[in-house]
Amino acid sequence: MAAYIGRRLLVLPPILLLISILIFGLSVIIPGDPARALAGLNAPASEVVKIRHQLGLDRPLVAQYWTWLDHALHGNLGISLVANSSVASQLKVRFPVTLSMAVGGLVVTLLIGIPAGLLAGTRQGRLTDRATTVGSSAAIAIPDFWLAMVLVVVFAVKLHVLPSIGYVGLSDPVAWATHMYLPWIALGLSGGATLARQLRSSIIDVLDQDYIRTAEAKGVKRRSIILKHAMKNAAMVPLTLVGLQFAYLLGGTIILENIFAMPGLGQYFFQALNAKDLPVIQGVTLVYALTFVLMNLIVDVLYGVINPKVRFG
Repeated sequence: MAAYIGRRLLVLPPILLLISILIFGLSVIIPGDPARALAGLNAPASEVVKIRHQLGLDRPLVAQYWTWLDHALHGNLGISLVANSSVASQLKVRFPVTLSMAVGGLVVTLLIGIPAGLLAGTRQGRLTDRATTVGSSAAIAIPDFWLAMVLVVVFAVKLHVLPSIGYVGLSDPVAWATHMYLPWIALGLSGGATLARQLRSSIIDVLDQDYIRTAEAKGVKRRSIILKHAMKNAAMVPLTLVGLQFAYLLGGTIILENIFAMPGLGQYFFQALNAKDLPVIQGVTLVYALTFVLMNLIVDVLYGVINPKVRFG
């Protein structure tokens, strides 16, 4: 297992290098001039040139990249052009907000998807299976932002049982959870429906295998067959989906953080995008990318735990 993890770790450096190049390339791709945005539309050209020199934007791109990479490796992601504050310090404060939203949304995805997919897969063609299929199709079709607004109207405006906006730190766990319930549901419902459909298909496929029929012929209990054999072998496809779903949840926070007024990375990124605040855009994108790479590494390791054959592939 250690050798398998080591092989996966050896792949990370070139991936991270490519990610750093792509993220720095945002300075070329994003339209507009950060120096002009910082100086103002009516500023004279000499002032824009001066700011470009101060920011190092008049240097060759390769030199700019190596300087940015060196600073990033030392935890220095630059200074916000708008707020004039350290990007790294802001990311440190805002990342737990986004992470708590994404992890909570993933938990909701698992709580919905695993039971629903298991029930539908083991009861193929029955009422439970049909209800799960219809319900999952409807949930997948609902946009996250629309669901978020509906949840706010129902639970905050009409029923007054949950707060609609704001964030409370973990120093008050009850208030923290109360403010996170609606974002978690809005993030996790669609993913749970997708997971349920994938798990259903995997369970049906595994239950149709010869070794399952052999176990049934030997008198092994149905519950034992499902939990010890079917679930383990059907877990590979849903596990892949969970890894991708986490990345989707991270991206989904960009919109939902603005709806629920959550001071996370998504809100920070959206504000920076409007202001063409390049250091913030690069810093947030880097955190998202690194989190996604780490999640994929965890999924790869779990592959090896569930299926030992993967370790020798």
